[in-house]
Amino acid sequence: MSYRTANNGELRIAHVSNKVTLCGWVQKTRNLGGMTFVDLRDRYGITQLVFNMDSDEELCVKARGLGREYVIKIEGIVVSRSSVNKLIPTGEIEIEVNSLVILNASKTPPFTIEDETDGGDDLRMEYRYLDLRRRPVQDNIILRSDVAFYTRNFLKKNGFLEIETPVLIKSTPEGARDFVVPSRLNLGEFYALPQSPQTFKQLLMVSGYDKYYQIVKCFRDEDFRADRQPEFTQIDCEMAFVKTEDILHIFEHLIKEILFKTKGIKINKVPRMTYQQAIKDYGTDKPDLRFEMKVKDLNIVCKGKGFKVFDSAESILGIVVPGGVGFSRKQIDKLTDWVKRPQIGASGLIYCKFNNDSAYKSSVDKFFTLTDLEQWKQVSSANDGDMLLIIAGEEQLTINAIGNLRLEVANQLNLRDPNKFAPVWITDFPLFELDKTTGNYHAMHHPFTSPNEEDMELLNTDPELVRANAYDMALNGTEIGGGSIRIHDKDLQKKVFNILGFTDEEAQEKFGFLMKAFEYGAPPHGGIAFGLDRICAVISGSDSIRDFIAFPKNNSGRDVMLNAPSKIDNTQLDELGLNLD
Repeated sequence: MSYRTANNGELRIAHVSNKVTLCGWVQKTRNLGGMTFVDLRDRYGITQLVFNMDSDEELCVKARGLGREYVIKIEGIVVSRSSVNKLIPTGEIEIEVNSLVILNASKTPPFTIEDETDGGDDLRMEYRYLDLRRRPVQDNIILRSDVAFYTRNFLKKNGFLEIETPVLIKSTPEGARDFVVPSRLNLGEFYALPQSPQTFKQLLMVSGYDKYYQIVKCFRDEDFRADRQPEFTQIDCEMAFVKTEDILHIFEHLIKEILFKTKGIKINKVPRMTYQQAIKDYGTDKPDLRFEMKVKDLNIVCKGKGFKVFDSAESILGIVVPGGVGFSRKQIDKLTDWVKRPQIGASGLIYCKFNNDSAYKSSVDKFFTLTDLEQWKQVSSANDGDMLLIIAGEEQLTINAIGNLRLEVANQLNLRDPNKFAPVWITDFPLFELDKTTGNYHAMHHPFTSPNEEDMELLNTDPELVRANAYDMALNGTEIGGGSIRIHDKDLQKKVFNILGFTDEEAQEKFGFLMKAFEYGAPPHGGIAFGLDRICAVISGSDSIRDFIAFPKNNSGRDVMLNAPSKIDNTQLDELGLNLD
């Protein structure tokens, strides 16, 4: 290591009198008369350099000419600092510099490269290579590296093999749109980028590799939001000769190990909850269990009183806000506006405050007596001093709205402690979703998910009642992974394809290779995939996986640094047979 003998985060008081060579970027300079101080930064930390005009005037003048983000190399002696900086690990020492080499000058960066920056999102995305120098961003990238390392170690210890699968594959319907790649050597034909390695990992089970994993890049051409990117990374796993219990057991321990290694948190056994129970109690299939505030069904006590909003509603649901009598009318109005947003879609919000003196106050007193409100209190298990918030309307919309309201109120009450972690398994999902508009069935997970053995007969009569042998893990209100036991029988797979509307010819065209493989001894198998970026985001309390991807796309799916996607020239279009001019 000819350029440096130490990094900028490792020197301590024990190194005093050592001669060292350091390299890095100039964070800032401070000229104080006869002394010049420079903060030198690399990804390991910051070291203060000191240049003394009395000792070496020429060197001190050279140091005063350093600009922010200059790349330099220095030699000097470690000395103790007279004014200790307790905010940084190297704060007890500084370097008396006797040699300075400018390795590369730098233009003034477009934003400050410090923990708190003045750069907006778009600017920092355009200069992402500069943003990546900032400590908070570096911490995110380091965490992601650590999680991947702990994952590989855990899976290796448990007998898994890391096997790569192709990136250029055949387009198959998996729920989202494929990114497609034109083939120059097969004009008019296209590869697709994989949404997941699903069929390949099933084929590996047929091949006898009974424990597979891959930390793999996946691609989905879908609308963008904070927790979505067109390309993302998942921890993809599959096992043969297993049942659901085997998979939940081993991957529960994987998440426990990741949480312990990254946060020092010890998790006991992860609770399990059926899909139906999660929807009923939390209004979502990815519940945040760090706080209670369960959803209450109020249909039985709210209807039949002449209040049209309730009487015409398919569903009337509420949540109890602990200590909610202290909410002002302005706060309640803000919550009302919040649930009316298009993203939530509720028509309004009704409240009832249960004051300690039994002087209950609701926004619908005209229609309901004190006795009625007492029933609301009993059914919702509210206490004196609490407030009941109610949403009514079409069933699915109301469920979604009350689930989102529960989270918003918890945010306002600071109930979602970022230092607390509450994983939960969700099981017994519906196998199919019915599109009420078209009358067609869609796979809730994917078409290779096995039906629950107890529900096999329902495939012939009531497909919408069939439960999937599937499972998701949610952590702090975010789905971090999901999987299922797969179909390994050709006839059962064919039946599921038929329910999903595939003709035999379409199934053969899209999945014939898999069906053929099932004819050669396919073992029972199942698996799971975790979102690596999403795990990191939840662990750090971030709302966006973008913070944990070195070079992410923006919310419009663009790479503003590279200016991609971009047009390609006519020569390339001609070669691909895509030039329509």
